[in-house]
This record gives sequence, C-alpha cells and structure tokens, in this order.
Amino acid sequence: MMERDSSDEEEDHENLIPQNDRRNDVVKSPNHSRVVSFQIDDLKSRISGTASRFNKRYLFAILLPLVILILYFTTDLKNLFQTHISILKNPDNASVNRMRESELRALYLLKQQELELFKLWNYTALVNNKSSLSALNSNNDNSGNSSSLNKITMLEDLKSKLFSQISINRRIQGVLLSSHDSGDFVDFNGNYSDESFEDWSRCRKVDQRLSDRRTIDWKPRLNKYLFAICVSGQMSNHLICLEKHMFFAALLNRVLVIPSAKVDYEFSRVLDIDHINKCLGRKVVVTFEEFAETKKSNLNIDKFLCYFSLPQPCFMDNERVKKLKGLGLSLSKVDAVWSEDTKKPKQKTVQDVLAKFSSNDDVIAIGDVFFADVERDWVMQPGGPIAHNCKTLIEPSRLIILTAQRFIQTFLGKDFVALHFRRHGFLKFCNAKKPSCFYPIPQASDCISRVVERANTPVIYLSTDAAESEIGLLQSGVVWNGKTVPLVQRPARNSAEKWDALLYRHGLEGDAQVEAMLDKSICALSTVFIGSGGSTFTDDILRLRKDWGSASACDEYLCQGELPNFVAEDE
Repeated sequence: MMERDSSDEEEDHENLIPQNDRRNDVVKSPNHSRVVSFQIDDLKSRISGTASRFNKRYLFAILLPLVILILYFTTDLKNLFQTHISILKNPDNASVNRMRESELRALYLLKQQELELFKLWNYTALVNNKSSLSALNSNNDNSGNSSSLNKITMLEDLKSKLFSQISINRRIQGVLLSSHDSGDFVDFNGNYSDESFEDWSRCRKVDQRLSDRRTIDWKPRLNKYLFAICVSGQMSNHLICLEKHMFFAALLNRVLVIPSAKVDYEFSRVLDIDHINKCLGRKVVVTFEEFAETKKSNLNIDKFLCYFSLPQPCFMDNERVKKLKGLGLSLSKVDAVWSEDTKKPKQKTVQDVLAKFSSNDDVIAIGDVFFADVERDWVMQPGGPIAHNCKTLIEPSRLIILTAQRFIQTFLGKDFVALHFRRHGFLKFCNAKKPSCFYPIPQASDCISRVVERANTPVIYLSTDAAESEIGLLQSGVVWNGKTVPLVQRPARNSAEKWDALLYRHGLEGDAQVEAMLDKSICALSTVFIGSGGSTFTDDILRLRKDWGSASACDEYLCQGELPNFVAEDE
C-alpha cells in the first residue's frame, strides 16, 4: 500500500515538472525555491485559463437554445420557406391545386344558384302581396275568401322552402370558403334579396298596423247608463257580447253597467273591470253594485230598446226577466226598435244605431247583441273600435296573465304551438254546417303535424274538452322529424308546483271560468295558434292575439282549407 502511494507521488511530480532529465540538478540548485515558486504560479495561471475557457463553453451552450427559441416564436417560418403551389412539380401538390380550383368553381356555381333562388324569393313576395290584397277584397265581399287564404298559405310554404334552401346554400358556401384565405374570385358579399330577408320567418309576427286604427272616443254623459244584458252561449259569447255593448255605449255616450253575478257570470273573477277605466282615463264602466249604490231607491231600467225582435224581443225569456227583477230592478215594457232575427242578422251602420237607440232616458237596455252585425270591420279590428291607451280593453285579470306566464316558463318555454281542440258537443254542431268542421283524429293529427313543421317548434299546448281516448290517439299521430311531439295539458293542482300559487292564494283555484280564461291566456301567448273553426272560444283567443301583438302568420283553424275525409249522415 505504501509502495503504491509512493508511486502515485512520483507520477504527480512527473506531471508537474517538465521531463528534461535534470530533476536532480534542479533540486540541488541554490535557486531551487524560486524555481518551485515560479512553477506553482505558472500552474495557477494555466488552471485559471482552462476554467475561463470552460465557462465560455457552458455559457454558449446555454445561450444557443435560448436564441433558437426566440427565433422560433418570432419568425413566421411557414411564410419564410413557403413556395407558391403553382411552381411545385410534386404530383401530390398538383392534385391539391386542382382540388382548390374545384372548390372555387363550386363556390361560383353556388353563388349563381343563390342568385336564382333570390329571384324566386322576390317573385313570391310580389305575388304574396297581390294575393293578400285580393284576400282582403274577397273578405269584404264575403266571396272566395277560403280560396284566397289557401293560396296565401301555399305561397308562404313555398317561401319557407326557398328560405331553407338559400340558408343551406349559404352554409355550403361558408364551409367551402373556410379553406381559402380570401374570396376575391367570387363576390361572396352580394345580397340580391330585399332587406327583410335576414329577419324573415315563416311564422313571423303579423304587423297589425295599430297606428291606422279607426277609433271613436268614449265620453259618457253624466248619469246616463247602458245596462248590459248577455244571454246566449257560454263565457266566450258573453265576453263578445260585452265588447259589442261597449261599442254601443261609446256611440250613445253612456256608462256601461256590467251585469250582476246573480244573473250572469262573475266577470270580476276573470276580468279587471277597473283596467277598462284606466285605459280610457275616465269612468266608462261600473259594476252592478256600483250602479245600485248610485241609484239607491231609484233602481230601474227606464226603457228597453231591443236590438233583436226574434225569436223574442231582446233575446230574453221569462226566466231572464225574473232574474232581473230579483235584483230589485223595475223594468219598462220590452219592445224592439226594428225587425231583426238572431238567425239572420242584417248589417247595420253607426247611423242606423244612432237613429234607433238615441234617448234622453237615464238607463236604457238593448238586450243581447252577440249576433249583432254593426260596422263589422270597425269592431273586429285589432285593438277594437274605441280609442284607448292599452293593448286591449277586455283581457284576463293580472293574476291570470301572471299564472299563464309562470306555466309557460315551467312547462313550455318560449317557442310552442297552442291547440284549441274542441270536441264535446261539437260533432252535431259542426255537421249541421256545410261543410262540416269536425275532423277525424288521424286527419287532425296530420294537419297539426304540418303546422308544427312550419313553426319548427318542439311542443304543443293542448286546450281541449276531448275524452282521454281521443287525446291518446291524437298524441300518437302528431309526429315531427320522426319523433312524437308532446301534447302538454295543465296538470291537476300539486302543492309541490308553484306556478299556480297566485290563484290558490286568492281563492281562484278550481273555478271553471278562471281555468278557461287561463287556457285562453296561454294560447294567446303561444308562438303559433291552431283553433277550432266555429268556436267562440277560439275567436276570443284570436282577438287577444291580435290585440297583444302575438298573432303569427301561421295561425289558422284546424285543417283550414280541407274538408273532413268522412262525415256521418244526418239523423
């Protein structure tokens, strides 16, 4: 071990001292210590130089990758080394070039197709405007109305198909164009349609042009009243009767007295009576209780000026007369001002009404006017014939409207079709008409499915009095895109559901008339509405939709323009 250490020392000396065979002389020399010192200093300087070179190499090795990274992220290497595809001789690149040229050619052809489609679009718009004018004239003349409406529907369906194809065309152009840096080869921004194309919808809202509405001011004379009497039909008929009474009251400058719940429906549970007064800014309607409080001991109807003479004057039977007297009213003789039959009402004008019904008596009554045909276009216009500051005068109470909105938010959502499917007692009623308005379930399902397709909606709200067997068959037949469209009805009250809490808290739950008005409100707020022809329930919903501005171009009666494919014989 000692020998090995000695040998190592000798090797170290050989490395430190130059091999010049004068090792002994150096040791013996008097300058020995100075030479050794010099050699050690020389060794230090050599070591320092080696370390310096070593540090520079490491620094270079560290900085070089950093410089490369900076260049990589700051230089567009793709453009730096890119060669234009047209000068490449590689067969694969040539095929890519041909493919891109084909794409541009396809884009050009699609643009030409889009131009031709827009020409068809503008043509259908022109024809549609002419057909709408023709339908309006036909409606005024009571001739050919159904045929004109069918033509308009067909044109709207054609426009819908064109709109769909133009939209698909544009999507294809977008996909093809996405692989190109620019579209300089084709004018991709050209628009050959009218400005309304982008916002067009098959089932768009109908502009009711309320600013063009013809109106009359309702300014009642002091202590002059018109006592409303409504007899025929159910609630919807009575609401229409009230609406016409309001027109008569405005013409005659009288305050309208709403019937008592003892002789008619309890209107205060479904209507906000004071809403009418607020809309006109003055007292134009009063409840029977307010009227009785004003008149006190002098509670009587001074004169009956009956609008209808047949089947009986004022369309009142003895039972109705007894009910009115039961309110403490004194009645004058019931007389008709002209010969008028409820089954064949004649068209009357404002001048006719003023000539026959003007009177200085404090309280008059004209009887049931549900069938009255006075200034039809004026009365039936959106918003009604009376000047006011609201959307409509007769509408559901605020509680019912809020409940309808909560139901829609809970079960339906923004876009839905509403269907009023009248069945109970409708078979005999419709078959008495020519043509019948009662459709077999499978035919009705097909008609509903077509409307759902036009509206592009995923759900239907069903308002019906049909039996469960009919509802089940109807549900199975309403199909869109291969899927059954759900028919949603109002569920029975459940304390876990809060959408109807307002009605419950105000004691309105379980009231048949409140529920009927709730159905109307939901239907009136739908995207598209399908009604039952001949039903005043449907007519009242259509009135609300026009007045609220929710009427759609796709609104229609069930199977409108079609005949039932089977009709039973008469008894």
